[in-house]
Amino acid sequence: MGRDKARRLTGSRHFRQRLVLATLTSTAITIDDIRSGGAAPGLRPHEVSLLHLLHKISDHHSVDLNETGTKLRYKPGVIVGGRDLEHECGVHRGIGYFLEPLILLGLFARAPLSIRLKGITNDTKDPSVDTFRMVTLHMLKQFGVPLEGLELKIESRGAPPLGGGEVFLRVPNINSTLKAANWVDEGMVKRIRGVTFSTRVSPQIENRIIYAARGIFNRFIPDVHIFTDHRSGSAGGRSAGYGVSVVAETTTGCLISADATVSYPNVDEMNEESESSELTSPEDLGVQVASMLLEEVAQGGVVDSTHQGLLFILCALSPPDVSKVRVGQLTPYAIETLRNIRDFLDVKFIIKPDPNSNTVTLKCVGAGVKNLARKTS
Repeated sequence: MGRDKARRLTGSRHFRQRLVLATLTSTAITIDDIRSGGAAPGLRPHEVSLLHLLHKISDHHSVDLNETGTKLRYKPGVIVGGRDLEHECGVHRGIGYFLEPLILLGLFARAPLSIRLKGITNDTKDPSVDTFRMVTLHMLKQFGVPLEGLELKIESRGAPPLGGGEVFLRVPNINSTLKAANWVDEGMVKRIRGVTFSTRVSPQIENRIIYAARGIFNRFIPDVHIFTDHRSGSAGGRSAGYGVSVVAETTTGCLISADATVSYPNVDEMNEESESSELTSPEDLGVQVASMLLEEVAQGGVVDSTHQGLLFILCALSPPDVSKVRVGQLTPYAIETLRNIRDFLDVKFIIKPDPNSNTVTLKCVGAGVKNLARKTS
């Protein structure tokens, strides 16, 4: 897998994905012109935090960043995993930003990974930790990863802007390779499950969200159950907020998700603009998330739009066997993911749109990435 020559890349786009694919393929990379033309050049705090996180779970790697943060040289080492690690994710991005790389890298680590992540558990930019717990971890089952070793425990909630949340993640390391997936039948929705959360606000807000969401869901399906999770005191983090994550479960075991969060702006940062703009009411949030989920289901496919990129990476890492998956309309992020997979893993997908259902079937022969770290230990 190792390549002597560093792969040259430019710009800050898909920084997280490039680092993950470079690490999994042992490819040294050099990234130039990271926001060099912008008013604030260089890496953002959450990207630096991701580099620190890679440092904690790897060995024999090197990271070289210039003074302005606009040029990065990264030479991957061995993913070692580790027990009882801790990482402060900061408040610029949610914990969801760090969970996807950790899950992918943890599977190919020398030892099983268990880590405590602190920061924002639910925000508007990244998938919530509830979505990861209810959907993302179950997706790995399709690729032969046993669910026993996978765990995501939400110790405390943290809403933007101050965070204060904490989650505990456990990822098992695979013996050799993943399993190729043939996953094309999404089935029909049989039930809807979900969870609302509220921190430092009235617990009554959650019932209002559920009432509004059920008002839409019950027109289509009777089996709807949304749990509440009110956190107060230290378990509620340092900021007020509320939100909801919902999942549609189908007859073939596919999980389609949607989530939404409302957080109060920081008093210090409140300018005249944000004072005038109203927060989304619990009722509107319930209607919004229900509509988002119905839209995702209507798109078709075995995963929702936020999971397309991860699905394609898992297919590309599988053994040299044909993987076949079906998704709804391809998102821009998913298309960029396919390009990164082609560059790093040399895996090309055959993309076949189905005009009848407006879905897309993708086929590829995996790169057969093996867990070499486990072999050398």
